[in-house]
Amino acid sequence: MRILIIGGTGFIGSSIAARLAAAGHTQTVVTRHREQHASLLVLPLLALVEADVHDPAALAGLVSEHDAVINLVGILHGDAARFEHTHVALTEKIVAACEAAGVRRYLHMSALGAGVDAPSLYQRSKGRAEAGVAASGLDWTIFRPSVVFGRDDRFLNLFARLQQHLPLLPLAGAGVRFQPVWVEDVSRAFAVALERNDLIRQRLDLVGPRIYTLAELVRLAGRWSQHPRPVLPLPDAIARVEATLMALLPDPPLTHDNLDSMKIDNVAAGGFPAVLGWAPQALESVAPGYLAPPSPAAPHRGPTGRSSPSP
Repeated sequence: MRILIIGGTGFIGSSIAARLAAAGHTQTVVTRHREQHASLLVLPLLALVEADVHDPAALAGLVSEHDAVINLVGILHGDAARFEHTHVALTEKIVAACEAAGVRRYLHMSALGAGVDAPSLYQRSKGRAEAGVAASGLDWTIFRPSVVFGRDDRFLNLFARLQQHLPLLPLAGAGVRFQPVWVEDVSRAFAVALERNDLIRQRLDLVGPRIYTLAELVRLAGRWSQHPRPVLPLPDAIARVEATLMALLPDPPLTHDNLDSMKIDNVAAGGFPAVLGWAPQALESVAPGYLAPPSPAAPHRGPTGRSSPSP
């Protein structure tokens, strides 16, 4: 297939691109800054194209040359206008471009907890984008992952780095529950969906096999990185003060909207979708390998911690 990936240069997108390349698909990955992501060009049959996907004319030209479109675009921080622009308005433009070009297959990255009545701006914008996709005439599949882990993640790696430098870790939302899913299970789900018509018009919650509180995940990150630190759970009022101060940073690790997202657990009652046909990888079997301090004698491994995607 000829596949267009929008938002494909990040942590999850790179894993999906590698897996689709291994399956022999031709890909176009769109970026705003081509030179920053030239490492993707080592993948066969992949073109890295610099374009503004918010420009309907540019988007129409990109979509028309492909058999399927994958939308991975997402942000975690912003105000209502920025979430609307990035999640809702862009999705509407992509769906319209697909419908105009007759490209029916569309894979959409959403998030576990997304909903039009959810607590946070992020979750509500993701929910509105989902609703727009579901109302379209496309052959869509929507993926709703919990927090995604892997060698280049910005979740466990962040907590490992913080514990390397801090004597203790003040933690907002310590009791909130998550169901982390491996990036390779996420990319495999996308690749499988392209080949299976029974997954059309399905919403798939992508989660790992076990549920953890945020405090448990932080402690595991500290232990596996060999920098365990005491975790200090913060009451919501103090966490709000912390988020206010962090908002002054260029790329804040915590915002008020993040705290709103953590008002509900990030878990899926049904677990990983049985319809996909495999069991997801456990956190304990992957994360210690990339969080551990590097050994001078250790062999080089790829960005997901394995030499190539599993079948």
